[in-house]
Amino acid sequence: MLKAYSITDIGKRRKLNQDYVFASDKPLGNLPNIFIVADGMGGHNAGDYASKYAVETVKEEIVRSFEKSPVKILRAAISSANAHIRRAAQEEEALSGMGTTMVAATCLGDRYLEVANVGDSRLYVVNDRKIEQITKDHSLVEEMIRLGGIDRASARSHPDKNIITRAIGVEDEVEADFFHVELEPGDLVLMCSDGLTNMLDDEEIHMILSSQESVEGKAEELVKAANLNGGRDNIAVILIKPFSEY
Repeated sequence: MLKAYSITDIGKRRKLNQDYVFASDKPLGNLPNIFIVADGMGGHNAGDYASKYAVETVKEEIVRSFEKSPVKILRAAISSANAHIRRAAQEEEALSGMGTTMVAATCLGDRYLEVANVGDSRLYVVNDRKIEQITKDHSLVEEMIRLGGIDRASARSHPDKNIITRAIGVEDEVEADFFHVELEPGDLVLMCSDGLTNMLDDEEIHMILSSQESVEGKAEELVKAANLNGGRDNIAVILIKPFSEY
């Protein structure tokens, strides 16, 4: 029996929460469950509009889809969200330039996970032994790391670390990356915005998730730790325990 818990927090510095999450352990359309984290960007209220609008559009498209393949369902839903946000930004000047990251996942039984990603919100698989980032950030510093320009340690404090290279609503077409993950008993799935990962490194996250706390307790502990470390951005966390019988 799958267990999940989601939480967002405005953080210590922001006046507005532009992170938006949706978590359902019940079927939605042809998906057995769906979990989504979106981190909006844009001036005034455009960022929070973008993240919420994108998630709500994706949910509607999932319900509407006749496809059976989770990848096809999510790809079409993300593409539709991109078109909707582009249109809204063109029609209303206050929303011009808005966009959002998105990481979405569905658990297929307790063995497999299908993941879609656009931007720098992340999905990790965590167990007692390790923490593994499944998604690859669409960001300038990640490109620099791949090209060997900087190392991962330097990337954490790089001045351009917030520049993302792909987002929903920014271009006429959007390309999501997809990942197929095989899960093992004891695995936890963490989905989060960069408001968490910019405040805590992977080792700190792993330590919190290795505690004996409940899923809810672990998620709240992550948010608390991110705020204690500065809370410079909104924080979004979804924790999924696919094997809750273990």
